[in-house]
Amino acid sequence: MEELRKILEDSLNIEFIMAVLSSPRTKDQAQKVKVRPVLKQGTLFFQCERFQNNQAFHENKNAQETCESILAYMEHFRQMQLDTMTARYTVLISKKGKVTVKQKKQDREIKQADLSHNRKKNYLLQEGIHVPFLEDLGVMTAEGKIVRSKFDKFRQINRFLEFIEDVLPELPSDRELKILDFGCGKSYLTFAMYYYLHELKGRDVRMIGLDLKKDVIRHCNELAQTYGYEKLKFLEGNIADYTGEEKVDMVVTLHACDTATDFALKKAVGWDAGVILSVPCCQHELNAQIQNKVLSPIMNYGLLKERFSAIVTDALRAEYLKSEGYETQILEFIDMEHTPKNLLIRAVKTGKKGENLDTIKACEEFLHVTPTLGVLLEHKGE
Repeated sequence: MEELRKILEDSLNIEFIMAVLSSPRTKDQAQKVKVRPVLKQGTLFFQCERFQNNQAFHENKNAQETCESILAYMEHFRQMQLDTMTARYTVLISKKGKVTVKQKKQDREIKQADLSHNRKKNYLLQEGIHVPFLEDLGVMTAEGKIVRSKFDKFRQINRFLEFIEDVLPELPSDRELKILDFGCGKSYLTFAMYYYLHELKGRDVRMIGLDLKKDVIRHCNELAQTYGYEKLKFLEGNIADYTGEEKVDMVVTLHACDTATDFALKKAVGWDAGVILSVPCCQHELNAQIQNKVLSPIMNYGLLKERFSAIVTDALRAEYLKSEGYETQILEFIDMEHTPKNLLIRAVKTGKKGENLDTIKACEEFLHVTPTLGVLLEHKGE
């Protein structure tokens, strides 16, 4: 590691551009580390951004501390790419710990890195580029500027599109994509998905938004027609009763209240959807059922019981999806209504059914609960 230490000591200065540490040796470690220079009150620091368990952690350190941190991180990574204004280094570490360093001159003129501490975020939908539906929804002006009071909404839309970008490789690219959005409401995200997939990514996509509000559905159809979004339609209807499709590639359900989420998830499983993105809301069902004397220190307090019930509800939903052949994750999502309901269940079809039904049933018996999704899957939705 002495050669690597010498490179770091020579590189961690004003000419440093960035470093990316990747290819972790084990899954329980950080998945990636990025390092970039920042200038705070005239002093040069280096920001280490560590990605682990779908979260990002930041630390600002001086050159010596950053050198020691990178050397420690490289005990757990197999690869690092480091760029300065004059050179590019590729560092590879074998399973036996052998370090290989490749160096070459930058093949083009490299500008000094942006040293501002709070850099402008590179959103998928960028400020300054006019997007018609964002203007009509009151998020953006005709000049492409974000309305200050709607900036959180703009940021949240982009956050959701990042989830779409992550699962895009799991969706077919050689045919029309069929996407169904249950409980689409005012359709900020429905329009954003269509715009991102069709306009920015050039995908052939057909989308249907479903909601109970007749006036909202009418308005959204008018907007879709105005934009020329021929394959974006909005229908009035109930999630549980909808039977308009036989197979869907992706099902999105955002803030479907209580068991409406369960009906949407059951529909998605029945359609063999390749991807499911669900942000549940108002998980009341298990709160009314849950009973356990051992957990009385939690159950004696209404607020704690409500939050615990919501966690149990979404955990069981994720496990049921796993039992149906999905790889599931529960991720943090910034809620569109600024409420604590900010968890997103992301499920990607693998076809390998999980052998976890016994564990699910044991948990349900322990808590004396019968979640709707389990009943629907057991009885095939009847």
